[in-house]
Amino acid sequence: MMASTAIVFVIDDDASVRKSLKRLLDAACYKVELFTSASKFLSRSTHPGPSCVVVDVRMPELNGIDFQKALIEGGREEQLVFITGHGDIPMCAQAMKAGAVDFLPKPFKPKQLLESVERSLTRSAEQRRRASEKNHARGLLERLTPREYEVMQLVATGLLNKQVGGELGMAEKTVKTHRAHVMQKLGITSVAELMVVLQKAECLP
Repeated sequence: MMASTAIVFVIDDDASVRKSLKRLLDAACYKVELFTSASKFLSRSTHPGPSCVVVDVRMPELNGIDFQKALIEGGREEQLVFITGHGDIPMCAQAMKAGAVDFLPKPFKPKQLLESVERSLTRSAEQRRRASEKNHARGLLERLTPREYEVMQLVATGLLNKQVGGELGMAEKTVKTHRAHVMQKLGITSVAELMVVLQKAECLP
């Protein structure tokens, strides 16, 4: 069970399916919201915490596969668990290739769905953690002056101060000064720590 910020969304045009899924998820102590269509879900503001969307493949208006495409095109990161009574292998392969956590044919066992939901929320939480680290790391890098950034990039490739000076046409002493500023602004003390910041920021040289 995830933190209290986690939520499970259920999208299905069949009222009986929505009711049974809510009963199952309530019993497992998940916070749940129900929607009768994918378009109604898309009109809702994005949930700020970990989330999972249990969605039927076959629905009027916007079907599950097109809903998945809409999320991707919109840069949304909700984790999807598809349920269907009419699925086929190509459809399943398409959904999984696009990042779905699971594709469950009806009737499925309650345990199967709960395991898929938990995997979805774990993945969602991890995704949000990485995004937060990325934003923080990029915020640190934005503190650097253009010259400090150039020095930092060359230091990250393994060049010594003297070699960095040769590349940028500056004295070794000046490189040391810039390098010290870089370390101070990023709150680090070594090249190894610098590589961790760059990795989190997805800015490896």
